[in-house]
Order: sequence, then C-alpha cells, then structure tokens
Amino acid sequence: MSMKRLAHLDDISGAAVPPAYDPAAHGCGIVHLGLGAFHRAHQAAMTDAALAADGGDWRITGVGLRSRTVVDALEEQNCLYTLLERDEAGVTGRVIGSIAKAIAADPAATLAVLCAPETRIVTLTVTEKGYGIDRATGGPDTDNPVIAADLANLDAPSGVLGLLTVALSERRARGCDPFTVLCCDNLPDNGKFLKGGIVGFARLYDAGLADWIDGNVAFPSSMVDRITPAASDATLLDAQKLTGCSDLCAIETEPFTQWVIEDNFPQGRPAWEHGGAIFVDDVDKFERMKLRMLNGAHSMLAYAGFLSGHRYVRDVMANAALAKVVQRHLQAAAQTLEPLPMIDFETYAHDLEARFRNPAIAHETYQIAMDGTQKLPQRIFAPAMDAIAAGQSLRPFALATAAWMRYALGVDEAGKSYDLRDPREAEIKTVLADVPRDGERISAALHEHLQFVPRSLVEHAEWRETVAAILGDILDKGIGAVILAESDI
Repeated sequence: MSMKRLAHLDDISGAAVPPAYDPAAHGCGIVHLGLGAFHRAHQAAMTDAALAADGGDWRITGVGLRSRTVVDALEEQNCLYTLLERDEAGVTGRVIGSIAKAIAADPAATLAVLCAPETRIVTLTVTEKGYGIDRATGGPDTDNPVIAADLANLDAPSGVLGLLTVALSERRARGCDPFTVLCCDNLPDNGKFLKGGIVGFARLYDAGLADWIDGNVAFPSSMVDRITPAASDATLLDAQKLTGCSDLCAIETEPFTQWVIEDNFPQGRPAWEHGGAIFVDDVDKFERMKLRMLNGAHSMLAYAGFLSGHRYVRDVMANAALAKVVQRHLQAAAQTLEPLPMIDFETYAHDLEARFRNPAIAHETYQIAMDGTQKLPQRIFAPAMDAIAAGQSLRPFALATAAWMRYALGVDEAGKSYDLRDPREAEIKTVLADVPRDGERISAALHEHLQFVPRSLVEHAEWRETVAAILGDILDKGIGAVILAESDI
C-alpha cells in the first residue's frame, strides 16, 4: 500500500512542525519567479514565519518559468512541502504553507497574476543568465533569443524582462499601483541591475513607459544566504518520517539563514524580520562581503575540490590542505572589504568554515561549479583588482582562477569528461579547441578571447604570470600537489 501524499495539514502525523497559521485565511500578495529549491528554503520560509507572526495577505504565487516538474509536484500537494534543517545534532522539519499556488511555463497565466491588483511584490531567483541583461551596458542583451522574441511579440512575452515590463505597462494603463520588484539572486547591487534591465527593455519600444518605470517602481536590493543542496533520496525519506506522508517536494538546508534587504516597499511588505531578515538603507557592503567571502571561497573550493575528486563541500573541508587554502582565501577576501557595522570579518569567516564543514549537508562541488563565467567576475576578479590596488596578495584569487581554467578543460585527472554547465560552454570549447596543454597558452586564450576578465587584470603582468604558473603546475603536477604547496604559502 502506497503512502499518502502530503496535501493537507491534517495529513501530518510525525514530528514536523505545521504552519502556525491557517494558510487558507491569507490571500496572495507576492509573485515569485523561479520556483527552485533556494526560494522554497529561503524567501518562502521567511514569508511563512512572517505570516505566522504578523498575518496579512502575503502568500506567494510561484512561477516556474521553464519546467513543469516542480510545479506539478507542488500542485499535487496543494503547494505544501517539508523544509528539513540538518546539522550535527540531526534533522528537524517544518511544513511550509506560504505558497498558495504554482504556475508552470505559462506566460499568459503569469502575466495575468502579475497584473492582478493584489500583487504588491514580485520576487525573483532566476540566476543571472535568466535575466538576459548585458553586464557591459546594463540594459537588455538584444542578442539573447528570449529578449529578441519578447521584443518581437510584446503581446505574449515569456522572458523575465518582457513579462515584468509588459505587466508594469498594463498596470499603468489600468491605473493600478506598480508592484515592487525584489531581486533575490546573488548579484552585486541586484536592485539596480534589474532596474537597468527593465527600464532598458521598455525604452526599446516605449520611452514614456521607461521613464514611468524609472520614476515610480521600487527596486530594492537584497543579499540572500542559505546553503541549499539538491534534494536526495535521503531528503525524501526523512521528510516521510517527519510528516508521515510522501512528500516529493521536500527540500533540505542548513539552520543558518540570512536576508539583508533595502527597506523600500511603497506598497507594503510582509514582516520578514520575524523570519530573521535585516532591513537596512544600503545592502551593497553586505552583498560584497557575501559575494567575496562565502561565494568566492565556495567557487574556489568547488573547482579545486571537484578536480581533487571530492564530491561534497564537507569532504573538501575534511582535507587539511584544502581547508587551509579555503581559510587563506577567506582572509584575503576580507582584506578587500570596508568595515561593516555589527560584522566582525574574522568571526564571519570562522562561521563560514563551520558551515562548510557541516557533515549533514551534502552540497556538491559540481553544483557550485556551474556558471563560472557569470560568477567569477564578482566573486574572484573584483576582489583581485582591489587586492592589487591595495598592495595585497593576489595569489589566492589567482589560484581560484587557475582552478577554474583547469576545470574549463572539461576532463578530470583520470581522463573522465564532464559538462561545464556554463552558458558559454560552447564558446569555451571553441576557444580551447586548438590550444596545446600548456598553462601559459590556455591562460592566454581564456583571458583574451572570452572577454569576461576585466582589462585591468588581463593587462596586469603579475596577475597573468601567476595564473599561468599555477595552471601550469596543476597540469604538470596535479591539483593535489598544487593545493598541498599552496597550503604552506
């Protein structure tokens, strides 16, 4: 006899904690684009806490922009799911009720809910590549096929910029207040980033609309942090034990969570502070800290760890040499930061190391390694430039870059091939196709031809020499020998 699916709060028969409110008593006020695990472990969980503490019509309509898989599973469970928290002490679970409904790959339905008067906030976790914004110009990438298709068919947009711009246009025409747009992706100055994309998209066909969005729509920035590995069979089994139900939407995460938000919500907001959110006037310094320390160290250990044969972050941290290199990277990144109120960088670094070591979290290095060409500029190159300007060591950042370049070859030290899972993977393969296995030549090709490394680094002799030398050593001696040597520097 098969176990019943989690679909009603009355179904819960285990130790999982149900919502401390009646979900049906609260209407929707938020639309979220990008219904992945991170959103459900982070923003949806904090909204759940806000509803329990302060109520309000702030439940979420979740939108899966590309796939039906998650949405179909959520719909079968009335959008209830189990959130597991794991640490050394064990696993706990709570059932989240903040998502009211889910929409999958349906532009018309998505546009309708974006235009609904009750929608007051739109949150997003679609990753940088999901926006179609050209970092060089700050506007839409008109060569992006989704952007081009939406501009050619404004009556039925399907991309993020198209959907949001057309929805704001429709709300303006109806005399309806604009929603607040809250980007929750790990991008520097993400509110300004998304505003530039939307205003730029509008300006391509309606300058008046662009000016109206520029002057009337709030785009607060935010910084998010919670390690959320992909769900596994163990996730589903533990959720079943804790709920007494089959829950195919269960996800797992760590106890730590952080959300720093610029407090700019003209149409109101949930009391997210009850879930642990911090509201500030300027998010930028917090975001820079997180990108350079947590995310930068994550990228470095992901490439070095994956190439060393370590599947999980916890395994990387169990290797003494790799752990020392991670510690060195955190210290180097901290030296590039301005002081922050209430934050001690040494304590923050120590806490990050403890989180990375969490034996209960199975966070795959291969998962973190994806999208390197979009992650390295803010995580590695930006602090490298600041370190150089301040006369500090550039070596930790050069090591991270060399490790990525070795990873970009697409074959491990045992000769096994793997996909890079990078939006520029085909271009990387083309650039490297005729390049011999030589550190200096590979480094030169990736520095010069991908045009994602800042020119100040491309033209910096010590940087280029250091990256090429480390990459050459990795190719000649192996990643393990290089990490061992680096741990003594």
